[in-house]
Amino acid sequence: MKKNRSRKILWAAVFCIFLSAPGSALLAGEKLDLKIPDSTMVQILELDDGSVLMGRIMEIGTESVLFKWGFGTNAVRIENIRSVREVPVEKVRQGKYWFPNPNATRLFFSPTGRMLEKGEKYFADYYVFFPAFNIGITDQISLGGGLSLIPGKNMEDQIWYFTPKIGLSTGEKLNWAAGALIIRIPDFDDDDELEPEDPDEEDDDIAPGTVGLVYGVGTYGSPDASLTFGLGYGYAGNEIADKPLVLVGGEKRISRRLALVSENLIFPGVDKPLVSYGCRFLGENLSIDLAFFSLLGGEPGFPGMPYIDFMIKF
Repeated sequence: MKKNRSRKILWAAVFCIFLSAPGSALLAGEKLDLKIPDSTMVQILELDDGSVLMGRIMEIGTESVLFKWGFGTNAVRIENIRSVREVPVEKVRQGKYWFPNPNATRLFFSPTGRMLEKGEKYFADYYVFFPAFNIGITDQISLGGGLSLIPGKNMEDQIWYFTPKIGLSTGEKLNWAAGALIIRIPDFDDDDELEPEDPDEEDDDIAPGTVGLVYGVGTYGSPDASLTFGLGYGYAGNEIADKPLVLVGGEKRISRRLALVSENLIFPGVDKPLVSYGCRFLGENLSIDLAFFSLLGGEPGFPGMPYIDFMIKF
């Protein structure tokens, strides 16, 4: 019963957050913002039949607009226009709109120096069993967190994680941020009550309590091509590591809907760095990552351990 109730609470929270997200379609009675744009902007009209026109409004009448696009100039009835939006002309390449990278604040799992804007939210899921939410409180502060769907039978047995982040410097090319990964490890001792303890056997279990990482990270470049460098200090309880973890990664968008991503970590006291490579499939409000992780020169061998995540932004 506890397990079913926990699952219901989790999915009810997901449902409520999605209901609070602004929809892209017009609400009943909402008026279109029709205007003639300047030369630096391009307009995208979405019609009731699902078709999309890209160009500029040349004239606005009482019942229709004169719209200039790639196949000429046509009259479009206002009642048939579902939505209209303006985008910078530099975002149009070979007649297609290159929407902004929806997942610019993260590599695969590690953060970049970029921040969510105020009010932006996303739901992400790592390896299926580790969902997370994140919201921009302001342009410089975001809060996120989640919990595991395994291995426990109720909420108290799950691994909880919290990810606050603060933007230190925001620029067109260079962005700096600091934050933390705070993880609550549950106590699994109850699962071992029936097993006798061997005093000569070493205990490899993770001790219950709070562990995590505090970090600083910087990202240079555009949202479509960037390099990220960061340092982080791990901690467990009141103890903090003497040496930092090092993050080096980057992202390169090679087409409208595809980017290449790499996230690489050097752990203190570990000879072989953890390296990764993979693809990010992009939509206007979502991304899906497929990648491989491996210790450089170690196990697992090529191509590495598979990794998957997805993100929905709203």
